[in-house]
Amino acid sequence: MLHHWGRLLAHAPALWRGTRRLVQRRWRRLLLAFLGIALPLSAFSELAEEIHEADPLGFDEPLLRWAEASASPSLDQAMLLASQLGYTWGVVPLAVLVFGGLLLAGRIRRAVYFGLAVGGSALLNLVAKAVFVRDRPALWLSIAPEHSYSFPSGHAMGAMSLAAAIVLLLWFTRWRWPALLLGAAFTVWVGGSRIYLGVHYPSDILAGWTAALAWVSAVYLLVRPNHRGPRPAAPAES
Repeated sequence: MLHHWGRLLAHAPALWRGTRRLVQRRWRRLLLAFLGIALPLSAFSELAEEIHEADPLGFDEPLLRWAEASASPSLDQAMLLASQLGYTWGVVPLAVLVFGGLLLAGRIRRAVYFGLAVGGSALLNLVAKAVFVRDRPALWLSIAPEHSYSFPSGHAMGAMSLAAAIVLLLWFTRWRWPALLLGAAFTVWVGGSRIYLGVHYPSDILAGWTAALAWVSAVYLLVRPNHRGPRPAAPAES
């Protein structure tokens, strides 16, 4: 027993150096794996378990009631616009434009990543709705009624997957922070509109955001669209 511990301690410095080099070289990917995949998946699994067991979530109805009490004609128009931009008028055409632009620019790796991230998120949403079959809220008559299943929100997943995919594509450019701020604002606006219109529970929105973020981050780490390939070897000294 002591012999085995002695061998382990003898290799400890080498293990420490290897771990330190790995963190130094891959810290961005490790951070993305934690913040973009592990945490969102943990949150989604908690929500999914509650929905699967048909347990009411304490914050759902109070937030819907608050949204109903905040209604006004001007907010109606703003939220209807956000809801349309979150799918028909915004997310879908913009996703097609970005994908087509990447293909025309010869950025095949990035186009593949973007198509898998956004298109795969849409397919994942359809599968999840069919699995959880959660009915939509019916606390009042919505001005924009929906009739499909509720969990997770397709609008929330679409807005988050589009915004996150663009942010990750632009992460190594000067446009990353403007893209992050605009993407976050757009995602919150779209998600909030679905609660305001009474067609989604807040938990549907949170589930859509977390599922989309985890999916987009996982695809990014697999495809590595910003990968520039190995660095050229330094010329040998004569």
